[in-house]
Amino acid sequence: MSAELLTASIFSVPVLAFALGLVAALIRADLRLPEAVYQATSIYLLLAIGIKGGVALREQSLLEIAGPVGATIALGIITPIFAFFMLRLMTRLSRVDRGAMAAHFGSTSLVTFTVALVYLDVMAVPYEGYMATLLAVMEVPGILVGLLLAGRQSRHARWTTSTREVFTSRSVVLLVGGLAIGALAGPVGYEKVEPFFGAPFAGVLALFLLEMGILAGKRLGSVRDAGWGLLAFALLFPLLAGALGVFTGAAVGLSQGGAMVLGVLCASASYIAAPAAVRLALPTANPGITLTTSLGITFPFNLVLGIPIYWAIAQTVVS
Repeated sequence: MSAELLTASIFSVPVLAFALGLVAALIRADLRLPEAVYQATSIYLLLAIGIKGGVALREQSLLEIAGPVGATIALGIITPIFAFFMLRLMTRLSRVDRGAMAAHFGSTSLVTFTVALVYLDVMAVPYEGYMATLLAVMEVPGILVGLLLAGRQSRHARWTTSTREVFTSRSVVLLVGGLAIGALAGPVGYEKVEPFFGAPFAGVLALFLLEMGILAGKRLGSVRDAGWGLLAFALLFPLLAGALGVFTGAAVGLSQGGAMVLGVLCASASYIAAPAAVRLALPTANPGITLTTSLGITFPFNLVLGIPIYWAIAQTVVS
């Protein structure tokens, strides 16, 4: 990984906004976004990614995307299983907590994915336009497999409700709905809304990451309580899963940029869709552990170091 790649990641506006949020939390400055603004920015980001992905998806044939979609589904199943057994070796977490953690790490982080796209756009690196489709595809199986690993026999689990929660979650509905809108509208229809969903995107992302930095900063104190094994997992698992995603992307014919983004999807951890589903299906799981690990450790690691590392791997393995 070159110094230029690392610099491009650390000194990008979205990452610096995240750092500002961390500092604000540490010095106890009141920079929290109003709840309505936070909700509006998250809806904007999800819908914008979905619509742009749908426009690109319209120009692809089913044969072109069949391989990447199939590989993404397979990764969505393998990744939480890998996380579950890795946690068994590295931590003393209960089966339920390991399943909850696997659901978080088997799913995806929209914001990490979005920062990766901005990172590639800044460097003028092309990538397949249907990557948002892969994001939507991987969002669901990782959560469901994690819940199954936690133990279907749990008397507290409400599987029908939790499954419905996953499929009707804001992230899935907006991504899939955005993909449908973009595919139906096409390039001509998107051209009319591009001034709203195009140029302002990076600025809205920076605003969203400011809030994420504040939330992560408030959980930094809990990191030391997580234990060294969990801390090591939160840093090592993304590297292994990210490398697996990049190699898989290369195997199914994705470009360097596309393979890198697939690696980011595998390496990221959910802190939006997964917590809601886990709360319903596994009420005895400890949310402090899962959110501290995914949002307080893995998320900033991927933001600063992970993304340039996965890009360096993609440059090496994709010709």
